[in-house]
Amino acid sequence: MKATKSLMDEHRVIERVIDALETATANLASAHPVRPGFFLDAAEFIRGFADGSHHHKEEGVLFKAMVEGGMPRDEGPIAVMLEEHEQGRRFTRGMSAAAEALDGGDTSAREAVVQNAQGYIVLLRQHIAKEDNVLFPMADRMFPPEEQERLVEAYKQLESGEMEQVTYQKYLNLAEALEKEVGG
Repeated sequence: MKATKSLMDEHRVIERVIDALETATANLASAHPVRPGFFLDAAEFIRGFADGSHHHKEEGVLFKAMVEGGMPRDEGPIAVMLEEHEQGRRFTRGMSAAAEALDGGDTSAREAVVQNAQGYIVLLRQHIAKEDNVLFPMADRMFPPEEQERLVEAYKQLESGEMEQVTYQKYLNLAEALEKEVGG
């Protein structure tokens, strides 16, 4: 199995939440009622699944192996991906803080929720496309089958320590709940 397959499978789950977030954001921007907690739940998914597990596997396993294999860390594709991970974290913090304010009755926070959510949506769609179509194919060519298997095992080690099956299922359920809430 290619080491990038499970990461690409996780991209599909992340995209489901991005789609739901996009719908909720458009509704909020159009002054349709949206539960502020929706954005807090989306931020929880992002922090726990997209960033907490998925990006940890990329940064701690795949990117590290690519750097060890000769790809530069501080320039080129890996540097871009790492900076985009940081940008995503900033958008998530901004969206979460604004959603908390909105939930507390500060209607002026609506615009900050919308701006941060839209920024995250655009960033992540482009980011996933770059990984799926550029970086991951590079990784697939870079590593022979035995190294691919070693990387898959390293992902499993991270998952067993950080994201046991119960937690993983929690985030899949959250993704489904977010989709249902916006009619997806």
